[in-house]
Amino acid sequence: MLISLYRGVTTLGGPLIDLYLGRRKARGKEDPLRFPERRGHASVPRPHGPLVWIHAASVGESLSMLPLLRHLRETRPGLRLLLTTGTVTSARMMADRLPEGCTHQYVPVDRIRFVRRFLDHWRPDMVLWAESEFWPNMLTEVRRRRVPLVLLNGRVSDRSYRSWQRFRGVIGPLLAGFTLCLGQTQDDAERLATLGAPACECLGNLKFAAPPLPADEDALGRLRRVLGDRPVWLAASTHAGEEEMAARLHHTLAQKHPGLLTIVVPRHAHRGDELRPELEAEDLVVAQRSRGEMPEAKVDLFLGDTMGEMGLFFRLAPVVFVGKSLIGHGGQNPLEAARLGCAVVMGPHMDNFAEMTRRMVTGGAALQVGSEGELALTVDRLLRDEAERRHLGDRGHDFATQEMVVLERVVDRLAPLLDAAERQAHARA
Repeated sequence: MLISLYRGVTTLGGPLIDLYLGRRKARGKEDPLRFPERRGHASVPRPHGPLVWIHAASVGESLSMLPLLRHLRETRPGLRLLLTTGTVTSARMMADRLPEGCTHQYVPVDRIRFVRRFLDHWRPDMVLWAESEFWPNMLTEVRRRRVPLVLLNGRVSDRSYRSWQRFRGVIGPLLAGFTLCLGQTQDDAERLATLGAPACECLGNLKFAAPPLPADEDALGRLRRVLGDRPVWLAASTHAGEEEMAARLHHTLAQKHPGLLTIVVPRHAHRGDELRPELEAEDLVVAQRSRGEMPEAKVDLFLGDTMGEMGLFFRLAPVVFVGKSLIGHGGQNPLEAARLGCAVVMGPHMDNFAEMTRRMVTGGAALQVGSEGELALTVDRLLRDEAERRHLGDRGHDFATQEMVVLERVVDRLAPLLDAAERQAHARA
């Protein structure tokens, strides 16, 4: 009933959807050159042969799918691979990192007309759906076409689980369309089964299979020469409110660590220009990466408002605070910093990575704080105590790299489904 209502509203609400998309485009949240893709108009022809479509909502999900895409490209050269994402940031990042021979498109907005246009063009032989973005029209249309559908790295946070339990009439039919659901954790798999998924398993979290984030060696060398032996800490993937917090912490920490440089990397790089005056109002000298400025000796705060350079900033800072975890809710992926040997500190709100956070903290691979004051004390201690900092970084690195075998498990589980999809595609051809 609710799904039918949703389908009706998204059909009749076309003008409102167009208005919404227009506003997003005006704010830079839609790609003006590829905007027709959001309406289901493909910008490139469909390649010949069996095609597997992988959908990953944004940056984090698409990065976790890259190892699988590379593996499929190498081991199944006859398979065509299509990756869709929904954000401008993820599309730009995938332009640099997507394996050769893979195609990227923006996922269409979840309106039946757009969805059918997309599916009519691409005619996928199998769909791999990443994590937790369940679009009713898209999933319903895929099921109607009897296309095998697999959920990879499925995630159901505590908040989402409570919400979906109130709307079982929506989530149940959507999950019933999946041939297989692979949860990030055993808890995720059990929650998916409770909500209506017919076949659920846990083989591990594909985020563990991701390689270290890259960094331009020339840029890294120049920045290291400019920094010299200055103490450095990083607030990574920050959200509104956390940048001002980092500014306050800089004043507190700089009294104990002369020459301190605070690096702030907002989760959304386009916020850089609006953040700069706010940070300068905190009586800080700011250098902005997007303007080509360098963190000279007089600079207090280095604003990393560029895309695709998080690996660069992680290599500059031995101590990293994970954003969206103290003021925001949900947290960001702590593995990216841990994989590069950083001493990782997180706030209490890590709901999106709850099991991973629990394991890292109990295993001594990260520290968790409950307040801004506690964060200041923890960063101060780690900057002073090199032995503790290195030990925490080493434990984090070991944790982040110990489960890379998860990719092999997932590939082995997908193999018979991929074989069947390829056979059916060749039979139809």
